[in-house]
Amino acid sequence: MKIVQFEAIDSWKKARGLTKSVYMLTTQHEFSKDFGLRDQIQRASVSIMSNIAEGFDAGSDKAFVNFLRYSYRSASEVQSLLYVALDFRYIDETDFRNCFVQALEAKRMIGGFIKYLQQSKQKQY
Repeated sequence: MKIVQFEAIDSWKKARGLTKSVYMLTTQHEFSKDFGLRDQIQRASVSIMSNIAEGFDAGSDKAFVNFLRYSYRSASEVQSLLYVALDFRYIDETDFRNCFVQALEAKRMIGGFIKYLQQSKQKQY
Protein backbone atom coordinates (compact mmCIF):
# COMPACT_ATOMS: atom_id res chain seq x y z
CA MET A 1 0.00 0.00 0.00
CA LYS A 2 1.40 3.35 -1.05
CA ILE A 3 1.31 6.17 1.48
CA VAL A 4 -0.24 9.25 -0.11
CA GLN A 5 -0.16 11.67 2.82
CA PHE A 6 2.23 12.13 5.71
CA GLU A 7 -0.61 11.78 8.25
CA ALA A 8 -0.74 8.08 7.41
CA ILE A 9 2.88 7.49 8.48
CA ASP A 10 2.97 5.62 11.78
CA SER A 11 6.12 7.34 13.02
CA TRP A 12 4.48 10.74 12.38
CA LYS A 13 1.46 9.61 14.43
CA LYS A 14 3.76 8.51 17.23
CA ALA A 15 5.62 11.85 17.10
CA ARG A 16 2.32 13.71 17.25
CA GLY A 17 1.38 11.83 20.41
CA LEU A 18 4.76 12.61 21.95
CA THR A 19 4.36 16.29 21.09
CA LYS A 20 0.99 16.35 22.81
CA SER A 21 2.52 14.75 25.91
CA VAL A 22 5.41 17.24 25.94
CA TYR A 23 3.02 20.18 25.68
CA MET A 24 0.91 18.78 28.52
CA LEU A 25 3.98 18.43 30.73
CA THR A 26 5.32 21.89 29.93
CA THR A 27 2.12 23.57 31.07
CA GLN A 28 2.71 22.34 34.63
CA HIS A 29 3.43 25.15 37.07
CA GLU A 30 7.20 25.07 37.56
CA PHE A 31 8.01 23.73 34.10
CA SER A 32 5.97 26.48 32.45
CA LYS A 33 8.14 29.13 34.15
CA ASP A 34 11.42 27.80 32.74
CA PHE A 35 10.97 29.48 29.37
CA GLY A 36 14.24 28.27 27.85
CA LEU A 37 13.77 24.60 28.67
CA ARG A 38 10.04 24.68 27.96
CA ASP A 39 10.51 26.26 24.55
CA GLN A 40 13.45 24.00 23.62
CA ILE A 41 11.68 20.73 24.42
CA GLN A 42 8.52 21.92 22.68
CA ARG A 43 10.49 22.88 19.54
CA ALA A 44 12.37 19.57 19.57
CA SER A 45 9.16 17.55 19.84
CA VAL A 46 7.49 19.53 17.05
CA SER A 47 10.63 19.06 14.96
CA ILE A 48 10.20 15.29 15.07
CA MET A 49 6.82 15.32 13.38
CA SER A 50 7.61 18.31 11.15
CA ASN A 51 10.70 16.71 9.65
CA ILE A 52 8.75 13.55 8.86
CA ALA A 53 6.09 15.63 7.10
CA GLU A 54 8.62 17.79 5.29
CA GLY A 55 10.67 14.80 4.24
CA PHE A 56 7.61 13.06 2.86
CA ASP A 57 7.33 15.84 0.28
CA ALA A 58 11.08 16.16 -0.32
CA GLY A 59 10.90 14.53 -3.73
CA SER A 60 13.19 11.53 -3.29
CA ASP A 61 13.81 8.68 -0.87
CA LYS A 62 17.36 9.96 -0.30
CA ALA A 63 16.09 13.38 0.76
CA PHE A 64 13.34 11.77 2.85
CA VAL A 65 15.94 9.68 4.69
CA ASN A 66 17.88 12.85 5.51
CA PHE A 67 14.78 14.44 7.02
CA LEU A 68 14.05 11.24 8.94
CA ARG A 69 17.55 11.41 10.40
CA TYR A 70 16.85 14.97 11.60
CA SER A 71 13.63 13.70 13.11
CA TYR A 72 15.46 10.86 14.87
CA ARG A 73 17.99 13.29 16.35
CA SER A 74 15.22 15.59 17.55
CA ALA A 75 13.71 12.65 19.42
CA SER A 76 17.09 12.14 21.10
CA GLU A 77 17.08 15.82 22.02
CA VAL A 78 13.67 15.43 23.64
CA GLN A 79 15.00 12.50 25.66
CA SER A 80 17.99 14.53 26.84
CA LEU A 81 15.82 17.50 27.80
CA LEU A 82 13.51 15.21 29.76
CA TYR A 83 16.47 14.43 32.00
CA VAL A 84 16.89 18.14 32.72
CA ALA A 85 13.19 18.43 33.58
CA LEU A 86 13.48 15.42 35.88
CA ASP A 87 16.66 16.67 37.55
CA PHE A 88 15.03 20.01 38.35
CA ARG A 89 11.87 18.23 39.53
CA TYR A 90 9.65 19.83 36.92
CA ILE A 91 8.33 16.34 36.19
CA ASP A 92 8.16 13.17 38.24
CA GLU A 93 9.64 9.77 37.40
CA THR A 94 6.35 8.50 35.93
CA ASP A 95 5.97 11.43 33.53
CA PHE A 96 9.64 11.17 32.63
CA ARG A 97 9.38 7.46 31.84
CA ASN A 98 6.15 7.91 29.84
CA CYS A 99 7.59 10.59 27.56
CA PHE A 100 11.01 8.96 27.35
CA VAL A 101 9.45 5.70 26.17
CA GLN A 102 7.28 7.56 23.64
CA ALA A 103 10.42 9.17 22.23
CA LEU A 104 12.18 5.80 22.22
CA GLU A 105 9.29 4.24 20.30
CA ALA A 106 9.31 7.13 17.82
CA LYS A 107 13.04 6.61 17.28
CA ARG A 108 12.53 2.89 16.76
CA MET A 109 9.83 3.54 14.18
CA ILE A 110 11.81 6.25 12.40
CA GLY A 111 14.90 4.04 12.36
CA GLY A 112 12.88 1.21 10.86
CA PHE A 113 11.47 3.53 8.23
CA ILE A 114 14.99 4.68 7.32
CA LYS A 115 16.13 1.07 6.90
CA TYR A 116 13.08 0.26 4.80
CA LEU A 117 13.67 3.20 2.46
CA GLN A 118 17.37 2.38 2.12
CA GLN A 119 16.71 -1.30 1.43
CA SER A 120 13.94 -0.63 -1.10
CA LYS A 121 16.29 1.74 -2.92
CA GLN A 122 18.99 -0.95 -3.09
CA LYS A 123 16.52 -3.49 -4.50
CA GLN A 124 15.78 -1.22 -7.47
CA TYR A 125 19.26 -1.77 -8.93
